[in-house]
Amino acid sequence: MTPTELTISRLPAHLRRYVVSQDYDAYTPRDHAVWRHILGKLRGHLSERAHPVYLEGLTATGINLEAIPSLDEMNERLSRLGWACVGVRGFIPPAVFTELQSMGVLAIASDIRTHEHIGYTPAPDIVHESAGHAPIIANRRYSEYLKACGLVGFKSIASLEDQAVFEAIRNLSVVKEDPDASEDEVAHAEARLTAASASRRYVSESTRASRLYWWTAEYGLVGDLERPRIYGAGLLSSIGEAEHCLTPAVRKLPLTVACADTEYDITRMQPQLFVARDFEHLFEVLAEFESTLAFKRGGDFGLEVAREARTVNHLVLADGREVTGRVMESVLAPGPVAPGLTSALVRMEGPIIVSRGGKAADGTRPWNGSALVAFGAGGLPERGPFKLSLSSGLELEGFAAGGGEVLALRARLAGRVLEVPAVTKLFVSTHLPSVAGGPADPATWDRWFGELEAFAEGDGESKARERKSLALHPSLAALYREVRGLRESGRAKPERLAQIAAAATDFQDDWLLRAEVEELKARA
Repeated sequence: MTPTELTISRLPAHLRRYVVSQDYDAYTPRDHAVWRHILGKLRGHLSERAHPVYLEGLTATGINLEAIPSLDEMNERLSRLGWACVGVRGFIPPAVFTELQSMGVLAIASDIRTHEHIGYTPAPDIVHESAGHAPIIANRRYSEYLKACGLVGFKSIASLEDQAVFEAIRNLSVVKEDPDASEDEVAHAEARLTAASASRRYVSESTRASRLYWWTAEYGLVGDLERPRIYGAGLLSSIGEAEHCLTPAVRKLPLTVACADTEYDITRMQPQLFVARDFEHLFEVLAEFESTLAFKRGGDFGLEVAREARTVNHLVLADGREVTGRVMESVLAPGPVAPGLTSALVRMEGPIIVSRGGKAADGTRPWNGSALVAFGAGGLPERGPFKLSLSSGLELEGFAAGGGEVLALRARLAGRVLEVPAVTKLFVSTHLPSVAGGPADPATWDRWFGELEAFAEGDGESKARERKSLALHPSLAALYREVRGLRESGRAKPERLAQIAAAATDFQDDWLLRAEVEELKARA
């Protein structure tokens, strides 16, 4: 079993379905030329501008100048740092990306950008994910931050509209990398993203978490405000951004939690960047941000965040049970029920899944109707008729059928009859410690909720990749193969290089081949 296969085998099944083979032999000589050009430029530019661990980290994580890195070699090196990597296709769902990251697994987009987008690409590619993210992981404290930041992003609550924005971003990145995409298709993709962004009713926790990640792990600077160093992957992997970001044209702001409220645009260079004092500063900002989230605050605050989101989330009850579903409404008690909680009864819509410690019991099937969570001191019997008078003032009466299912339920609060489902699942808890994003057991996403669909191989992204490979003229591909062979053999003859340079004039738009030839001429 290869190092990458071993990494994949250790992943939960719901994550393995997003992993793809790197297919190293599918990279063309021009792909390797793109890699060489970018890495050569970046190493030269970043040696004095990136965080000191950058150059050391390239070697430590199996990344070199000459060829696109093998994920197998990267996994051998990353394992020594407590990390691993897997190949994925382009943008993957945020919940998948953040869960992998929280586990110490880099999701590396296996494709590589075209030479037309060599300076910057809006699509994830192996340059960004490997040469950008991996080197700084060699710093132990920063690698811990990446995992912690992934966990916070994973637990944050996303809104219904966030999914539409994600799909629009993914579509735009695919279209912009498709050599056959028309101007109308690009314009439509851009308009779709604009419309999806405008559809947001509010800024969700998940959006704020993604902004924090963007302004730190992707586009972060560190050190002195006047002379900062680069550590963000987006800056480390973009020739254009790496050259632009330290110029006076880009405002440098001290990093604070306010970065989570600062929007960004993935299609253009950033007008301002945030500077962390050091990597310890990242943890201070993350802790401050984390304290604002529903999974930390729970109670009424968490319920309202989940209700507004209209998405699948889970409640963590006082006894450790986790109830997954959609929070629909709360009924308030006359007074406080517990610290931070005035809700006496909460209605959730199914599918409802009950779990503990993030794991649903084997063979668990969802409850597809409504479920109620009642708050206050008191307990529900396992079976038989019951009457409960909870400390919240809520009075419940019905028949416990077993497993939390209740029949003929009736409810009163402060003398008022409440309208409740006659047949429901009923849970009782003294308080509400946490409300977190997604199902408590991520494995139930695809099985019961169907919201995180893997990307079909027949989708637009696959077709765009195929068109990119076919766009390379056979004669031009042959020249790239020969140049690559001459480079690897070390036997480049000036006369043959002159002939290749002459032949390259038939492809005026392909400046990269000419650059490769000129470099070999200088060595010959």
